[in-house]
Amino acid sequence: SLAIGADYIATGHYARIDRLENGRFCIRNSVTARKDQTYALYALTQDQLAHTLMPVGAYTKEQIRQMAQDAGLPVAHKKDSQEICFIPDHNYAAFIERERGGQVPGPGNFVSGSGEVLGRHKGITHYTVGQRKGLNLSMGRPVFVTAIRPETNEVVIGEGQDVFTDHLTCSGLNFMAIPDLTEPRRALAKIRYAHAGAPCLMERIGPDRLRVTFDEPVRAVTPGQAVVFYDGEYVLGGGTIE
Repeated sequence: SLAIGADYIATGHYARIDRLENGRFCIRNSVTARKDQTYALYALTQDQLAHTLMPVGAYTKEQIRQMAQDAGLPVAHKKDSQEICFIPDHNYAAFIERERGGQVPGPGNFVSGSGEVLGRHKGITHYTVGQRKGLNLSMGRPVFVTAIRPETNEVVIGEGQDVFTDHLTCSGLNFMAIPDLTEPRRALAKIRYAHAGAPCLMERIGPDRLRVTFDEPVRAVTPGQAVVFYDGEYVLGGGTIE
């Protein structure tokens, strides 16, 4: 906002910004849980939050539509989008290839956890941890992607139980409701946008690293995705899963 000579910039995210008693700005859940976008906003800095407004988060989608209709806006009855706004066709692999100028890994091997070659894949950008459909493997039983190894261009295949884990590590930390994590703390952790969240214990293991231990195993922890920590409605902070 300051770069364009404005005091604030307003966004249409379904989230709220509060200033806490400790003086810190913090992202808070939208009043509409099914539209909540706080997971994607954990990396905002205190300075950015101080100059950002998110008015939409205080209203339901129905209320926002009514406001748009009352104002005569043509988007009042626009169909809700279910995709990432900049990938409307849901083709993530094609998006990555475009962004990388075509420089993406080509076909490689599907392997078991022990390294046995099970078949060929069409490129690691086409797969994600937990995926079952579209593998084109005849294993005689349901199998899933359990890991992706970009250094060897391998996609690891396993059983359903292999997709679950009770811990992760993360880095690239940003804290929001708290200035830092100086001692172990319990929280609710979301490991993907649509994840309901899982109770966990956060512990610092390095200057920019946390170990997160879940009360119960969670499915498809995916390196490169964000893990975001909540205390009730408030975002404590987050990082990138290693």
